[in-house]
Amino acid sequence: MTDDDELAMREEAGDGQAFRVLLERHYDRIYRLAFRFFGTREDAEDIAQDICLALPKKLKTFAGKARFTTWIYQVVINQCRDQVRRLQSRRALNEAYSEVSELTRAGDEATRAQVSWLYETLDSLNPDLRETAILVLGEDFTHAQAGDILGIKEATVSWRMHEIRKQLKVLATAGESDVT
Repeated sequence: MTDDDELAMREEAGDGQAFRVLLERHYDRIYRLAFRFFGTREDAEDIAQDICLALPKKLKTFAGKARFTTWIYQVVINQCRDQVRRLQSRRALNEAYSEVSELTRAGDEATRAQVSWLYETLDSLNPDLRETAILVLGEDFTHAQAGDILGIKEATVSWRMHEIRKQLKVLATAGESDVT
């Protein structure tokens, strides 16, 4: 029976049979350690499969300074640690996404409430002021552009915007006192 160190060197030289023997000897050890690390069959199988796929490349780092079984345990532990880090990163990302989603939903609700209040308030303005507000605030036109569209002077648009701000301030203040 060939020892593991010799099989590792033969595999590095391209002997596929040596690699198969190494896997047969150590697969259960790899799986068992991964299972103990994670406690689930699925995770252990994933780790064992990842190691089996990466083992030909990793065997190039095996220098024979330690026994092969010691080295393979190190490989499994490192793979498990990497997996834990990936899971923690994924969990952190999922938590961050959940927090952002909650904030967005809350923000959406607040925004909807603000937009609803704004439209109700705009509806309460006289039509001239409402049209001016829609063009300047909603469509982001300059006072000159809004004046051209409405057929009025730029100064009139500026006066209307001043009136709109005054009325919005009064309505907002009244709304705050209704809440408190």
